[in-house]
Amino acid sequence: MTFAKSFASAAATVLAGTALCLAAPGTAQADDQCQLGWSNVGPRSCVMNEVRTAPVATLGNGVCVGILNVAGTAFDGPLNSPSVAPGATHSIALRVSQGFSPLGNWAPTVLACDVNVVVDWRNLDSGATGSVTRFIPATSTSTYPVQDVIANTGPGRVQVTVRTDKPNIPQSTEVFVP
Repeated sequence: MTFAKSFASAAATVLAGTALCLAAPGTAQADDQCQLGWSNVGPRSCVMNEVRTAPVATLGNGVCVGILNVAGTAFDGPLNSPSVAPGATHSIALRVSQGFSPLGNWAPTVLACDVNVVVDWRNLDSGATGSVTRFIPATSTSTYPVQDVIANTGPGRVQVTVRTDKPNIPQSTEVFVP
């Protein structure tokens, strides 16, 4: 077999495998136990919705300029230990990191400052509101994000706004919490 044929065969295998993963994602029936490892107990729908905001530009302590990157998951729960929020149900778990590294993990992170992140949320279906504040050190980069900013929102459509306690440009998004 020539190199071109073996390369084409390998590329076709990779593409077919990728297509299968994208075309048939795993789902669970409502009455099934969710088997996502040790973090889940009790019946679950296994629905987990991604949450992501645009970067939050902020001033930190002193004259530091920084950006916060916020992403996470809206889940139905309950979660068991080990997890970011044992016992939490119908909540949002956020990972917050700071700055960016222009050359990946091999270069220092820039635009990172000590700051308090404030996550304000409003459940558009129930009318419930809340706020969570968490200190985010400048060392909380994409390699070592803070992973325990939990908003106990209840189920429904939730508007999430991320800001800091310093001058900032807040960012909002909407997510469905199962």
